[in-house]
Amino acid sequence: MRQTDEDSFRRFATRYAASLRRSAFLFCGDWHLAEDLMQQTLIKVYRSWSRVQKDESLANYGRTVLLRTWLDEKRRPWRRSEQSEAAVPEVFDPRSDPAEGAHRMWARDLVHRGLLRLPPRQRAVLVLRYFDDLSVAETAAVMRCSEGTVKSQTARGLDALRASVARLSAEELGPAAGRYVS
Repeated sequence: MRQTDEDSFRRFATRYAASLRRSAFLFCGDWHLAEDLMQQTLIKVYRSWSRVQKDESLANYGRTVLLRTWLDEKRRPWRRSEQSEAAVPEVFDPRSDPAEGAHRMWARDLVHRGLLRLPPRQRAVLVLRYFDDLSVAETAAVMRCSEGTVKSQTARGLDALRASVARLSAEELGPAAGRYVS
């Protein structure tokens, strides 16, 4: 690879590695696997860098490669029976009230566990649309499907996520769950 290509890839990797890792975590629910997926994605992008860098949407290409890498990893036989229920890392927010911070962390963990219960395509659509803040058209381009599919998967995913969060909340809180989940 030429030095100019090498430098442009390093700029790309520096700029997008953290967001790719975050998206990978939201896809799979495991920080270690997310790190592996991000690295595999960067390796794949590096291999095709001379062909891809002329394209203006490098970020979307990276997301597409990440999504395909995760789906390929999910299809592997040894991943099928594995369920990761690791705790979401706590992040300290000094501006928040401790009671409110605990409630926000509980709600974030609840939504994340609900997200992990969704089918892969619905989870991918919700992560790309609401966590990566992509439009319907951009999400369709990343997932290589129609905009109608993105819209229907989003609607189904949100319904399934609401139901999953309500079930998880009811399991944890019992009758008081209605106060926190609407």
